[in-house]
Amino acid sequence: MLVAGANGQVGQHVVRLLAQAGHEVRGLIRSEDQAPTIRDLGGEPIVADLEAEVSHTVAGCDAVIFSAGGGPGSGAEKKETIDRQGAVKLIEAAREHGANRYLMVSSMGAADPGSGPEKMQPYLHAKAQADQSLKDSGLAYTIVRPGSLTDDPGTGTVEAAPSIGKRGEIPREDVAQTLVATLTAENTHGKTFELLTGDIPIKEAVASL
Repeated sequence: MLVAGANGQVGQHVVRLLAQAGHEVRGLIRSEDQAPTIRDLGGEPIVADLEAEVSHTVAGCDAVIFSAGGGPGSGAEKKETIDRQGAVKLIEAAREHGANRYLMVSSMGAADPGSGPEKMQPYLHAKAQADQSLKDSGLAYTIVRPGSLTDDPGTGTVEAAPSIGKRGEIPREDVAQTLVATLTAENTHGKTFELLTGDIPIKEAVASL
């Protein structure tokens, strides 16, 4: 499994949970300085720049989880080169190397970027375009659109649906647990869903999609 954005807060949880579940995990990171963290979590670090050549990072993998991003402090240009182009590069690499499963961490609001706050629109447009590229890819994809992310401890329970109809929050740890549950859930292939804190156990919520 390749986790793009492995050193991010969601990515670190994903690497740890996948390793604990017995998967071989490759963590895509920007700097060698981040490698010890990925190793401590049970992953194999691979250093590459999503704004450069990344195809080789997917070689030998069965699945890609895209959890990378330009970050909240970055400008519109980074949203384009990381959140959209970076995701598309790994979509193309997944097709090239036969990694048929692809999970995209998108964002609630990406279904209608123009309705979001003005400062969020470059991010939401980049996410929407990356999501569409994945839908058109022919891969066994799932697009996960969480609400506002928090650092609260995970609860293990969520609300998940194609459209929830409200905004809200969710701990990063619960997003990661949902991604890991979704990875092997064939009922989620070809689906997009929103995700918030709720009262349904994660595996049950994923199975009901």
